[in-house]
Amino acid sequence: MLNISKNSISKRVGPSQYSSFQRLEQKTSKSVLIRLLTTTFLLLLILVFIPWTQNIRSKGHVTALRPDQRPQTIHSVIAGRIEKWYVQEGDFVKKGDTILYITEVKDEYFDPNLLGRTEQQLESKELAVDAYMEKVKAQDNQIDALVQTSKLKIEQANNKLRQSQLKVVSDSIDLEAAKTNIDIAKLQYERMEKLYEDGLKSLTDLEKRKLTQQKALADRISAENQLLASRNDVLNARVELTSIAAQYRDAIAKAESAKFTALSNMYDAEAVVTKLQNQYMNYSVRSGLYYILAPQDGYITQAIQSGLGETIKEGEAIISIMPSQYDLAVEMYVRPIDLPLVEKGQHVRIQFDGWPAVVFSGWPNTSYGTYGGNVVAIDNFMSKNGMYRLLVSPDKEDHAWPEALRVGAGTNSMMLLSDVPIWYELWRNINGFPPDYYKETEAFSSKKEDK
Repeated sequence: MLNISKNSISKRVGPSQYSSFQRLEQKTSKSVLIRLLTTTFLLLLILVFIPWTQNIRSKGHVTALRPDQRPQTIHSVIAGRIEKWYVQEGDFVKKGDTILYITEVKDEYFDPNLLGRTEQQLESKELAVDAYMEKVKAQDNQIDALVQTSKLKIEQANNKLRQSQLKVVSDSIDLEAAKTNIDIAKLQYERMEKLYEDGLKSLTDLEKRKLTQQKALADRISAENQLLASRNDVLNARVELTSIAAQYRDAIAKAESAKFTALSNMYDAEAVVTKLQNQYMNYSVRSGLYYILAPQDGYITQAIQSGLGETIKEGEAIISIMPSQYDLAVEMYVRPIDLPLVEKGQHVRIQFDGWPAVVFSGWPNTSYGTYGGNVVAIDNFMSKNGMYRLLVSPDKEDHAWPEALRVGAGTNSMMLLSDVPIWYELWRNINGFPPDYYKETEAFSSKKEDK
């Protein structure tokens, strides 16, 4: 009660006369508060020195360890129209099972006998190649015959030239003999003429010597004429030899030209054959692409394209499939500031969505419902979310991950670092410092070396 009145009653009423006033005067709250604050302070003081395991927290999801074990979409290599479905969502398919059938939408492939007609064109061109090859062989034979004939003709012309040259030599000897006969006939005539003048020989004898002299002169002229004719034969033989060589060179050149033309046509035909073979194989392979097959064993999860008669483009996704056999892993992301603290083989504790767990991040040994894992891959480039991706596989020395776990489930992971007091961890977080750099233990190092 406030003493604001001038009329005081404290002298008239004594607090000791009433038990309620006595109880009110016994104040113990001050001592209780002091004990409470002291106890709290001692507890906090003890608490800040308790060991705390530093960790990096990260959310992620379950994935497959190998790329070929992760969910994938099946695409159509060619454009087409959906004609028939052979599966439905949730079905299990084996590798090579037919998923759906499509038909052509491009007019250049509408012909139902496209493969047969292409094969006929291919056979025709192959026959053309064989014909050109035979023509080339015939030209080779003709060239060989011309070469052989030219050798014989040239040899014959050389023989004729040699004969003409020898005849020139023979005629030259005959001419010299005729000249000698003239000289002898002239001397005999002069001697006969002197004997005739001396009266020792008759006129008839003189005239005989004269006739002999004239005959020797005629023989010389004939021999000279024969020599000129022989020399002319030599020139004619040389001209004939040159003509024969030129003639056969021309014939061989024409035959070789025809051969090269045939070779060119054969190569063109072979190019067409190769193109038709390529085209035939493309048509053959394309006909096999009308049936979309399962690339591996798995479960059909979602039909991206649906209905009948729907048109799809090249490379367009049709359906998604989840492989039946896969090794689970966890995909988690860390901040760039925490990346230097991470290395392959580092231990991680994982909490899966849907599995109850009691987690104490600073005391992982007291947590329940978490599973062990080891870092197996670290990306060397930043992801689109501004963090670095890690891949965590199950720890074989820890208890196995849940069998009902599926790809895509959410996770909350803790990457364990070093042990520090709680006061240090509070001070570090208040100042925004990164955790202490993690150092491998000797046991972990020896384990890696054994591997």
